[in-house]
Amino acid sequence: MLHRLTAVALLFLVATTTAHAEVCATDDRGKEVCLDSPAERIISLSPGATELLFAAGAGDDVVGVVNYSDYPEAARELPIIGSLKRLDVERILSLSPDLVIVWVTGNPKEQTERLEELDLTLYYLEPRDFEGIASAIERLSTLADTKEVGYREADRFRAGIESLRDEYGDADPVPVFYQVWDQPLMTVNGEHFIHEVIELCGGENIYAELDRLVPRIDRESVLAGNPEAIVAGGMGEQNRDWLQEWKQYGSLTATERGNLFFVPPSTLQRPTPRLLEGGATLCKKLETARERR
Repeated sequence: MLHRLTAVALLFLVATTTAHAEVCATDDRGKEVCLDSPAERIISLSPGATELLFAAGAGDDVVGVVNYSDYPEAARELPIIGSLKRLDVERILSLSPDLVIVWVTGNPKEQTERLEELDLTLYYLEPRDFEGIASAIERLSTLADTKEVGYREADRFRAGIESLRDEYGDADPVPVFYQVWDQPLMTVNGEHFIHEVIELCGGENIYAELDRLVPRIDRESVLAGNPEAIVAGGMGEQNRDWLQEWKQYGSLTATERGNLFFVPPSTLQRPTPRLLEGGATLCKKLETARERR
């Protein structure tokens, strides 16, 4: 009888320990973040982080987001706790989060430091390349105990990238200017994940060698670079106005050949699995440019 009670006690101890097992993941600052148990009340401080949380299977655990967290549709129904640049700290505290996902370069430092002072657990995220995106999904799913969903989605993303690479890896190069913003005029350098998508499609980023990740440039340098294709997002998913400006420069190869291409910005400017959609669109646009030679 004593042996039986001891066995039952051990089983109870194991079950209790498992239920409250610590979970850990390294964030994009290289810091290991540990929780006493999987996160159940998560706040996202960027639209990209919101998408990654849903991709990781943790959407049901998200209790607050910043504005413009518009994908997937369920994210639109969540409480707003401010914007990327200005957080409502009191609102965040009222939601009692056990995990806050911070965007490394997007959120105000003084406010994120304040959240740390208030003993909230912060996890810094900002993937810079394809593998970083897949890894982010896996790490978030670890913290939320949704690894089955998260790891499956990460594998789907990796496979989709490889499929595009197989299809366009040997395509003739197309010199590309990618416009991130209009005023001031901005682009991306060779360290940015958008550059990686351009290369995936057989494009050549004419600003790859610049030092800043998202450098400011002028129109004269674009004219001097004479890209074969100009690709832009815009202020919205259907807003193509940024491309109108380039139509006045008839000497540009991109303008002369009609290679002024719009790609919905949320599919190409957020490091999330939707890069597969944006990448497929961009690859088709650059294939059109090749056909117009």
